Amino acid sequence: MILVAAGIIEKNGLVFAARRGEGRHLAGHWEFPGGKIEEHESPKQCLIRELKEEFGVETSVGSFVAESIHNYDGETIKLLAYQVTHDKGDFKLVDHDKVVWLRPNELGSLNWAAADVPIVEKYQTMLLKVLSQG
Repeated sequence: MILVAAGIIEKNGLVFAARRGEGRHLAGHWEFPGGKIEEHESPKQCLIRELKEEFGVETSVGSFVAESIHNYDGETIKLLAYQVTHDKGDFKLVDHDKVVWLRPNELGSLNWAAADVPIVEKYQTMLLKVLSQG
């Protein structure tokens, strides 16, 4: 099983999503960006590194949101999603060909990678609970 960390980047009430670029695995699908967790890394360290490499931005990683286990062509990944804050830097595209900032209730409008779909649903459910308590 491959461990992967994903960042749900939040800023000003909006959530960041990135579309996998042409020629990449899952090209054309949207995802919460991140990457494979290396042996010496925690999921949070992985996210800070991956977001710097893939987008050139500095981030702070917060609370764990949800996990998803999915099999892609015989390879199983365990996706661990965390809330992330964009601290500084302009987003540059390396592995992705498009990015968007959406309100949480708009996330369902995208064609998400299969492993990200349960994360989107759990994140939206979590936000609804917070709003209903407030």
